[in-house]
Amino acid sequence: QSASKMSHWDLTVHISRALQNSSALSYSLLLAASVVGAWILFQRRGRQGHVISASSVKKAVLSSSSQMSLRSPTTRKAMLPTTSCTSTANGSVDETFNKVRVFYASQLGRAKHFATLLLAELAGVLKQQKQQQQSLSVATVATSPDTLCYFLLPTYEGGSPPDTGAWFCKWLAEAAEDWRVERGHLSGLRFIVIGLGNSLYAENYNLIAKRVDEQLTQLSGTRLRPPVLLDENVASATGHGGQEADFQAALQSQLLDPLVSKKNKSACCSEATGNSACCQGAEAASDVAEDHSDVDNDNLDEEDQEGLVDVEDIGGVLSSATRSNQKQKLGQEATTRRAMVTPLVRKSLEKQGYRLIGSHSGVKLCRWTKSMLRGRGGCYKHAFYGIASHRCMEATPSLACANKCVFCWRHHTNPVGTEWRWLEDPPDEILSGALDAHRRMIREFRGVPGVMPERISEGMQPRHCALSLVGEPIMYPRINQLLHLLHTSGISSFLVTNAQFPEAMRQLPPVTQLYVSVDAATPDSLKRIDRPLFKDFWQRFIDCLRAMRDCGQRTVYRLTLVKAWNTEEVQQYAKLVDLGCPDFIEVKGVTFCGDSKASQLTMGNVPWHKEVVQFSQALADSLANQYDIACEHEHSNCVLLANKRKFLVNNRWHTWIDYDRFEQLYGRFVETGQRFNAADYMAETPEWAVYGSAEQGFDPNETRFRRRAAAAAAAAAASGDY
Repeated sequence: QSASKMSHWDLTVHISRALQNSSALSYSLLLAASVVGAWILFQRRGRQGHVISASSVKKAVLSSSSQMSLRSPTTRKAMLPTTSCTSTANGSVDETFNKVRVFYASQLGRAKHFATLLLAELAGVLKQQKQQQQSLSVATVATSPDTLCYFLLPTYEGGSPPDTGAWFCKWLAEAAEDWRVERGHLSGLRFIVIGLGNSLYAENYNLIAKRVDEQLTQLSGTRLRPPVLLDENVASATGHGGQEADFQAALQSQLLDPLVSKKNKSACCSEATGNSACCQGAEAASDVAEDHSDVDNDNLDEEDQEGLVDVEDIGGVLSSATRSNQKQKLGQEATTRRAMVTPLVRKSLEKQGYRLIGSHSGVKLCRWTKSMLRGRGGCYKHAFYGIASHRCMEATPSLACANKCVFCWRHHTNPVGTEWRWLEDPPDEILSGALDAHRRMIREFRGVPGVMPERISEGMQPRHCALSLVGEPIMYPRINQLLHLLHTSGISSFLVTNAQFPEAMRQLPPVTQLYVSVDAATPDSLKRIDRPLFKDFWQRFIDCLRAMRDCGQRTVYRLTLVKAWNTEEVQQYAKLVDLGCPDFIEVKGVTFCGDSKASQLTMGNVPWHKEVVQFSQALADSLANQYDIACEHEHSNCVLLANKRKFLVNNRWHTWIDYDRFEQLYGRFVETGQRFNAADYMAETPEWAVYGSAEQGFDPNETRFRRRAAAAAAAAAASGDY
């Protein structure tokens, strides 16, 4: 009875949704029920004098299946001028488009960003435009011959689609391979696929876009242009300097061309010869590079955008294109080097509070710098090594990195690379720019309630530089010169590396303290956590640890504990410690930086401080009494293990640094070449910073600030009232 009041598609969708609510029903039952629903409609409409073709039944199945999405999409109709387009290599077929659809799948927002730009460009090309929002129906959109569809698809970790497009891509792949699905399934589809990738991930570069293009073609969809591949690698010899530049270059030549009328001929080809770009589309597609890899890695705002449809909502659109068999040469040195930071990346980083310097460097004010300006305590480096947190400048000479760590607190907005192939700024300009930017940020705190004027004055003269802001500082070709400028300016250096550039480590001059991030203890877990670009990442990692063993200055292993990821590898970590023989081992619980589509981490992956202490003690017990817990900073959820033979003198820990002494030793090294070691500039650790003290690493000269809930909990614990 209700069916008589429903439209063709509404009834089918109603049946499908009812079936989806029953977890016991299989996918085959869902399709069967959809076909039955379509047949009922056929009988009902036949009695009313309407004819439902077999293709309508197929569309009904697609429409019902496409409702298995996570959220309702929006689409935009654009009424186009009448335009003919020859769209196959097999023969010219004139098409008239009066609708445009832009579909995207996005993990971090970059595909959505380009979908928005494309829609704006399409609106600019069209002489008249009609907008309408409606729920997506594959039956009326994806397979309509008068509709031109654009698909924007990034490739994510390991050559996989983003979460919002995973279901669509899975269904499409199965349909393309299923012999029960007719080859003409998408014969009405006219499409162009746009891929977002990074050619540095050579094996899986734009893999998803290529597969979707291939599968759409296998199901008789008509490819109007070869896949348009946008390369994030600004140094690529085959690109135009990043995805933004590639997009602009492709707009007129490939993306908008099918919609633009040309004098005395159709929009895309010559009727006389058929030698148009679109006629050659299928052939040109075979010139696209074989599978490579990328990460959709821009952290953009997810504002509501009308006219865009997420691919997760179009499960029924299935396709394929001829597989490419000729490899492109990627990663070659461009004739003209480009800036590392593209406008899109710059906008994202600046929104996060970065002050960018030149073409590849940056500086940012640390939260602990702000804290100590107010007299509210310093960071763990203050407790472990005696730095003045309000006089510490956090910077990097290279925003690019060779890893995409799951716990990266920058949410993967920075570039990636395996070698330096960008513009190169001189080190003196980097240092002066970093100091100027840092001082401007310190100056902004003048007059802020609670800020101590004397700390502002001290903060204007940085005494320490943590080269760990983001990226891989050691990638910068002139890192040695930058370190020299820091040391001769009275600024100590805390250099952090991800252990992927062993040769650069071997060539380093004396560093105040050299860190290596040891994020996992086995090849499998390191690949899973750090997601490195290098294929030989493990050998590079091991070589870096061996290089650290030969370093004369203070060396540190930095272990970031991620619960359920790497907290069970105590014995394997112990073997790595024996390999590199670091002076110190920092064990820190991962910092949860909020929900991010770039990572699957949650608060459940953050260990409690007591769990960090337990892991540290277990690690010390596995190291044959060579190391012991020396310090802790409970506020940072961090523990320091130190080499007992070197830094436990007369039963007193000496983990702090005599910075004035380091300057003297470095000056002597520059003049005479005389080397020195960590013991030459160590200082005694104060009692409040030693493990087991009541302060747990909080400087008693500072004032502990607690929010209301934390303060109430602390007071209850102190009084014994639980």
